[in-house]
Amino acid sequence: MNSPVLLDVLLTSLAVGIALWLAPWRCVAADGPPWAWGAAWGAVTLLWAGMPGDELFRPMTGVTLLVLLAGWPLAVLGMVLAVGVAALAAGGPLSWPDALQRLVWLGLVPATCVLVIGALVRRWLPRHLFAYILGRGYLGTLLASLLVGAGFQADAVSGNDLLVANLLIATGEASVCGTLVAILAVLRPQWLATYNERLYRSP
Repeated sequence: MNSPVLLDVLLTSLAVGIALWLAPWRCVAADGPPWAWGAAWGAVTLLWAGMPGDELFRPMTGVTLLVLLAGWPLAVLGMVLAVGVAALAAGGPLSWPDALQRLVWLGLVPATCVLVIGALVRRWLPRHLFAYILGRGYLGTLLASLLVGAGFQADAVSGNDLLVANLLIATGEASVCGTLVAILAVLRPQWLATYNERLYRSP
């Protein structure tokens, strides 16, 4: 992923500014966020920290599940912290342009993609639990992950091999996220900030 530093700065500033303006912490329960939110944030941090600077293939982003759990604004703020921790935990400290690039193209881009897909699901699909699980948990994650892969470049890998790798990574991430969302939507719907039981379970 190669992008101008100025573009990354502008996108990050815009996303963080919007997230802070929305003040999403007001929606967190008095006893604090569910532990699953912290687990998702930790998974994002580990995935990004395990990504060396000379990687051949990108890692799973992990951010789509974080968005579905905590909502886009809190996810954005969490990703800023995650990339900082990941940069320090990597083999050697990342330069701030590299860390910023990961934040934008592994975090903000797929997170915003999931947000847009969620709006389309609510607008065009039937109000049913299955629409949320399939539309937002699986297909939304798949499309967001493919979008990240489309902007990823690895000079040491041929185009066909890179396409296959991206498809496999996107499918794997969508399967994991879709499965977890299905379980949570049935057993712990209150942990999903983007899930409205009245909306998706209405007859």
